[in-house]
Amino acid sequence: MPGDRSRRHFGSDNWSGVHPEVIAAITAVNTGHVPSYGHDTYTAAAIEKLRDAFGEQAEIFFVFSGTGANVLSLQTIAQPFNTVLCAASAHIYTSECGAAEKHVGCKLTPIETRDGKIDSERLLPHLQSFGNDHAVQPAAVSITQATEYGTVYSLDEIRLLSHFAHQNGLKVHMDGARLANAAAHLGCSLAETSGEAGIDVLSFGGTKNGLIAGEAVVFFDPELARNFAYRRMQGTQLSSKMRFIAAQFDALFTDQLWLRSAIHSNSMARLLAEGIETLPGCRVTQPVEANEVFATIPRAYVTALQNVSQFHIWDEDTTEARFVCSFDTTEDDVSGFITVARAILSETKGARTPPP
Repeated sequence: MPGDRSRRHFGSDNWSGVHPEVIAAITAVNTGHVPSYGHDTYTAAAIEKLRDAFGEQAEIFFVFSGTGANVLSLQTIAQPFNTVLCAASAHIYTSECGAAEKHVGCKLTPIETRDGKIDSERLLPHLQSFGNDHAVQPAAVSITQATEYGTVYSLDEIRLLSHFAHQNGLKVHMDGARLANAAAHLGCSLAETSGEAGIDVLSFGGTKNGLIAGEAVVFFDPELARNFAYRRMQGTQLSSKMRFIAAQFDALFTDQLWLRSAIHSNSMARLLAEGIETLPGCRVTQPVEANEVFATIPRAYVTALQNVSQFHIWDEDTTEARFVCSFDTTEDDVSGFITVARAILSETKGARTPPP
């Protein structure tokens, strides 16, 4: 683990600090006494800002964590005898310690993909068990925008998938931990790539885009939200001092901070990818559409490169690495890493494949 806390790394956008505008917003509400559990004017104002972004019919609920948002979202659209279809790379399947399966009680059915995106063709084989009381019943599809591979669903892809799911009686959940980055890439609004494209319930991420700890569950069908206030309390995701989560979202939706930060982190990822492509033995493996870069690197140099700036190995077999840029990643961070990495990798003498 890096000891120099002043350094910035590519390990995750969760590694970054908190945006100064968010800190200022928290400080601004840190005075006096206000009602707890969201019954305050700060929370009401922040919810209205999100409704302006997602649609006036949207029902908004603030929670602490992305896992909490995903679990509680899926609880509204799945029963224990159901299955939720998702990409095999989906965070709910690979990285939440079985939280959905424990707390919802349902099964997650993973679908293999090359780039983290699923479509109706991949869903169809999993829709053959309706009415079979020996089989889990498909209830929902969960997609991630941007995906865990840093790729972005186009608006048409989401519309077609949502339409197919609804035709087959399935609800559609979106894990939008990096939805801001996806919208920045597409040049569209948050609503256009979620509710207006057919999504039923969204886990909207703030933590990866500069908040301390704040996510939102967004329902585009108010009926689905009818009992959610109770689910949130029972699911231990109701904040007593809600104004401090609300203040973070208020900052995020003031002067489009969410978009400014996402545009910046996306641009740093493109710059990093361009640099990595020039390194001996390295190859970018996925389109760079959000703030993540995936690249294979020579196995013999992984540790040395991680000592320069931390990143994660995504696939041990191929030494495919994941690099993530944040709102506070700088051009100097990128160029500094590339310069030192080039010196380290010069021993490969220009080889384009990792040594054995």
